[in-house]
Amino acid sequence: MIFKDKVVIVTGAGRGIGQAIAVKYARSGALVVVVDRQLDRAKETMKMISKMGERAIAVVSDITVYEEVQKMLAVTLNEFGGIDILVNNAGWDVVQPFFENTKELWDNLIAVNLKGCIYCCRVVGEEMIKNKKGKIVNISSDAGRIGSSEEAVYAAAKGGIIAFTKSLAVILAPYQINVNSISPGPTDTPAVRTGMRMNEKVAIEMERRRDMTPFKRYAKAEEIADAVLFLSSESANFITGQILSVNGGAIMVD
Repeated sequence: MIFKDKVVIVTGAGRGIGQAIAVKYARSGALVVVVDRQLDRAKETMKMISKMGERAIAVVSDITVYEEVQKMLAVTLNEFGGIDILVNNAGWDVVQPFFENTKELWDNLIAVNLKGCIYCCRVVGEEMIKNKKGKIVNISSDAGRIGSSEEAVYAAAKGGIIAFTKSLAVILAPYQINVNSISPGPTDTPAVRTGMRMNEKVAIEMERRRDMTPFKRYAKAEEIADAVLFLSSESANFITGQILSVNGGAIMVD
C-alpha cells in the first residue's frame, strides 16, 4: 500500500474522475479527504471507501470561495493531523459556441476551473511549505493545450492551469514539493453521459473526439486516476512542472 497513512485531499471527488481518484488512493492505503460542493455526493464516495475498510471524511466546500478552502484545510488538519497530497480535480464545463456564451457562464467557468485551483494551491501549499514536503496534481485538459472551438473559455481556464502548474513547480521546488498536471482526453463520466443524452450537439462532438482516438474509445475514469497516483508517488519524486496527457493518443503534443 504505497500511500499508507498519507493524507490526500481530492476536490470534486463526489463523482466521475474525482471519485475514481479518491477510491484509488484509499485502496492504496491513503487517508482521503473527499471534497465536493454537494454533501450527498461527498458522502457517497466516503461510504464507498468506508466499505473497503479504509478511512475517509466528507467535506463540503465551494472552492471558488477562499474562506471555504481555508476551512477545508482546517478540517483536514483537525481530523488527520497533516496533508501530504493535493489533487485539484474539481472542474466544470459547458460545450457551447463562444458567441452563445453569457458573461455569467464565463465567470463561473473561470472561477471553478482556474481560481478554485489557485485558492487550493495557495492555502494547502502554505501548509506544505511548513513541512517541506508534498505533492500537488492539477487536473487540466487537452483543451488547454490546443484550444477548443466549442469550449473557448473553458480551454482558456485550463490553459491557465497548465501555466500556473509550471510556475508553481518552480516556486515550490526549494521546499521539496512537486507540482504536476494531468491533461485528460475524452473520459467516460456521469457528467459526460448526461450531457450527451440531453444535447445532440454535445453527443456529436464527444463521438467525434472518441473517433479521433487511436483506441477508438473514451478513457475510463480509473485510467485518469492511475496517472494521478503515479505523479503523486515516490516514483515521481524527480518529476515536476510537467503536463501528462492521458488521452489514448488522440492529441500528441510536445
